[in-house]
Amino acid sequence: MKKGTRTQGIVDRIEFPNKGIVFTEDGEKVIVKNTIPGQKVEFIVNKVRRGKAEGRLMEVVEKSPLEEKCDCPHFGICGGCVYKSLPYEKQLELKENQVKKLIEDAVKDKCEYEFLPAIASPSTNEYRNKMEFTFGDEYLDGPLALGMHKRGSFYDIVPVTECKIMDGDFRTILKEVTNYFREKNISFYHRMRHEGYLRHLLVRKATKTGEILVDLITSTQVENLQVNEDELLEGFKNVLLNAKYTGKIKGILHTKNDSLADVVKDEGTDILFGDNFFFEEIIGLKFKISPFSFFQTNSLGAEVLYETARQFIRESVEDESALNDKIVYDLYSGTGTIAQMMSPVAKKVVGVEIIEEAVEAAKDNAKLNNIDNCEFIAGDVLKVIDDIEEKPNYIVLDPPRDGIHPKAIGKIIDYGVENMVYISCKPTSLARDLEIFLARGYKLKKVRCVDMFPFTANVETVCLLSKLHEAKHHINVKVDMDELDLTSAEAWNHRA
Repeated sequence: MKKGTRTQGIVDRIEFPNKGIVFTEDGEKVIVKNTIPGQKVEFIVNKVRRGKAEGRLMEVVEKSPLEEKCDCPHFGICGGCVYKSLPYEKQLELKENQVKKLIEDAVKDKCEYEFLPAIASPSTNEYRNKMEFTFGDEYLDGPLALGMHKRGSFYDIVPVTECKIMDGDFRTILKEVTNYFREKNISFYHRMRHEGYLRHLLVRKATKTGEILVDLITSTQVENLQVNEDELLEGFKNVLLNAKYTGKIKGILHTKNDSLADVVKDEGTDILFGDNFFFEEIIGLKFKISPFSFFQTNSLGAEVLYETARQFIRESVEDESALNDKIVYDLYSGTGTIAQMMSPVAKKVVGVEIIEEAVEAAKDNAKLNNIDNCEFIAGDVLKVIDDIEEKPNYIVLDPPRDGIHPKAIGKIIDYGVENMVYISCKPTSLARDLEIFLARGYKLKKVRCVDMFPFTANVETVCLLSKLHEAKHHINVKVDMDELDLTSAEAWNHRA
């Protein structure tokens, strides 16, 4: 295969996360993303490296026998869902098999473990509680659009007004905001020229309370606006307040962002209406959520995920009451959901999280739930755990997508706790980390996938690890940098 070759092939299988393994008529193997097993696809080879060819999907020539009629008009155009045309049970089976293969390759014959059936998301449609929309145009010099990036495009925007995985109130807000700014003839921020006003729209909604938070993100380039900015924002607020929702507007915000990067970034936020936070309830606890704080995007799925982790913990200690006089570490604790879940059965829970805003939110949430035995520390796990005086009896790990820094794994293992639970949102990172744990004296006991992201390529995995008392102490780990996304690679550099 040479770069630039355009040809066809059949998708044999999918490797995590969405790498279609395609074989041409000549038996050539090519990786083509965003495909489904059984499809006949046409692609252009855009990368050849170390004998491996990768192609860009151009057209699905023949659908897979597994596919059914898709109910979303944006599927295949929007860069979000990749499995919307697959029956949900087939998606779940596909994800489970991907994770099972990765775990098998990591564990090999080092120990026997139980791979439990995957758990489905409680809801497959309208499950997302957070969406980040981008302003732009559907095509060059086209009318103002607000939505998601077109698949494979940095510029074009798909107005996803019929998106099936986001709440109906999100669709209402999307339409109202687009129409308002079109009528006012307001320019969007051009990502190459770094000119314009409208950048993003962040919408969050609590599944249990129904409270909605809307945040308009703009540049500070107001000199070319045809109306006064205060009047423009007042009109924006009124349009939202006059619309009809199944939930209720808790707050309307305006965030300024002049960063050159095409990301949602807070460089100052004003409240146009209500509050700059809302409340969500999960596993019997109440959480205060701000526009930019981390919280699972599938609230009902998060309850299943955390209950699965709690069940693994119960099984590892026979009875949760065995932790009553114990210290639990919640490493990579985010806004403290797991720590607070563990607090009733532990003497003390220590949460460590690198994002300071998340740590402050965790402290606020603990107060909100009248929990006084949780301590939250802001800092890098690699550096912070050396300074914690209380040593753990149990460890829960929920790291970012690219897993745990190898040096941090060494420190975690050195505590010698009998059991730990590892929650991962990226099974390739999990598999790599498991090799280190196994080589350093731990065995894998249980694995279970929990689907938090229907129709996408992502899945959560929960593992239970227990300590062996005979161990090898050295292992070389090769990290494929192609598997690291930029954000996580930067985080790793920061930790190093």
